[in-house]
Amino acid sequence: MPNHGLSATLVTALAAGLALSFLTPFVAYLLLRLTTRLSIVDAAAVSAHYGSISAVTLVAVMGVLREMGLAFEGFMIAVAAVMETPAILSALFLARRQRETGHAAALAREILLSGAVVMLLGSFAIGAVTGERGSAILKPFLVDQFAGFLCLFLLDMGLVSGRGLRDGARVLSTGTIAFALIMPLAGASFASALAPFVGLSTGGTAILITLAASASYIAVPAAMRLALPAANPGLALALSLGVTFPFNLTLGIPLYIGLAQRITA
Repeated sequence: MPNHGLSATLVTALAAGLALSFLTPFVAYLLLRLTTRLSIVDAAAVSAHYGSISAVTLVAVMGVLREMGLAFEGFMIAVAAVMETPAILSALFLARRQRETGHAAALAREILLSGAVVMLLGSFAIGAVTGERGSAILKPFLVDQFAGFLCLFLLDMGLVSGRGLRDGARVLSTGTIAFALIMPLAGASFASALAPFVGLSTGGTAILITLAASASYIAVPAAMRLALPAANPGLALALSLGVTFPFNLTLGIPLYIGLAQRITA
């Protein structure tokens, strides 16, 4: 029975993570289109960032939970992993549906065969097939050098974000900045509504809420560069990394943990 309960909670948590990642971009896109002057492509690209997750914010909330003595389910890392890709699919649908109106099959094919999606899903498939043996073989290249590659990537993203801030007076408006502060709270609200049906511990619930409130600035920017080259990468990074990320680290995480404690009390 304990194993069955654990399996049921794992499946429910994965389903909740997938649903949050897939549906949140639609809400973000609607807010952006109603409150800002962003183009369809830029609004879709930004929405993908807010449907996906921030790994650094995940590590931060885990650290706070450990300091508070609040245990959490180890499989929440897997929940975070499955929340990366659905948001990208949603954003591609939002960006390309105008071009493929009335041709659902063509739109689905264009989205699913997009280079960014193929790379992400292909990576998951390769990892599932090769398992620990494949991981050990590729460890010197993928694991040992990951931090170095990540530093180079983040330096490049910092330059892109800086250019976006420098040249972005026409797109970084009160509306977009307000969105970057409101959207984390909206994501946290969606996760809080789902949390009672998932059955996670207080720590696990806090992580789910934090994941839903976070915004990607690593995986999604790379995917959007490939999938939506017409989008302004500096804008999305300025919002996710420059506004939402510090908000979550300073004010968001304590709020999300408090929500989790109230939900699981």
